[in-house]
Amino acid sequence: MTPTAASAGAEKTLAADAPFLIVMNAGSGRRQADATRTLLERKLGAAGRRFELRVVDDPRRLESVAHETAAAACAQEGVLVGAGGDGTLCTVAHAAHDAGCPFGVLPRGTFNYFSRDHGIPADLDQSTQILLDAHAYPVQVGFVNGRMFLVNASLGLYPRLLEDREIYKRQFGRSRLVALWSALFTMLKPHRHLRLHIDHEGSTTEIRSSTLFVGNNRLQMEQIGMPEEARALEQGLLVAIAPRPVGRLMHLWLSLHGAAGRLSDSDHVVSLTFERITVMHPSKRRRLIKIATDGEIAKLQMPLEFRVSDKPLFLLKPEPTVAEANRS
Repeated sequence: MTPTAASAGAEKTLAADAPFLIVMNAGSGRRQADATRTLLERKLGAAGRRFELRVVDDPRRLESVAHETAAAACAQEGVLVGAGGDGTLCTVAHAAHDAGCPFGVLPRGTFNYFSRDHGIPADLDQSTQILLDAHAYPVQVGFVNGRMFLVNASLGLYPRLLEDREIYKRQFGRSRLVALWSALFTMLKPHRHLRLHIDHEGSTTEIRSSTLFVGNNRLQMEQIGMPEEARALEQGLLVAIAPRPVGRLMHLWLSLHGAAGRLSDSDHVVSLTFERITVMHPSKRRRLIKIATDGEIAKLQMPLEFRVSDKPLFLLKPEPTVAEANRS
């Protein structure tokens, strides 16, 4: 196998006084934004590092603000930093990837799969210290059509699950328990199966499934009990997972297997590792379909091309041995 974009590139050297331009999604509340600003002023101020915090109150403006801030970061030879959950980080990381500037992370979400996989702690004080101490290492990102994802992308039942989860979060607050309960209720609702054709390395496979899930996160693969697929990510591949057509109770059973870290034990799940696949509807009609990328929902036109990016994202993170020890 040829070296991947993430593994072939060397770490990027930053100037000792490189400024941090930080984009924060204020969706989690103004109080969190104020607390973040206070800590940054104390921590970065003590280190003599310049920073600018741009708080986005309207989620519809996050993408445009991220690209504007990425351009400013490049002009100042600085670092673009995302503050928020995986969805926010993905939007800001996409802007950094497009602009070619280094990317930093201040995790402020519920699950924080991306930051945890790279050894960046959820504690704001500690993650801010990493911005000061870390080097920029190349990491792999995925794309579906023109949309980037850091953790996963999916179609079918999983986007519906995410939409239901947001409804529950607005009613009961943001927590892992609320997310798990909303997933349980969604699983028990009636759902239809997708019919898809997957083109991979010159051959076509037809699948019927409630969902197609494409992963790019070792931690998530390990947690659901798919260690071989997790190792494939380290080799520059993505992982596609699809449950076979089953009833609602069996679907719930599979979900519980995944929660217990034993999904690979099941005969009701198919998986595929790849650098690039094309997903089509059997009719080959160019139709719109809901896609979830790192928890954000969009409509994309089929066929869908899932691929590993040919260039890496340069992420500020601990050196590899420390990052591995910090993963949780």
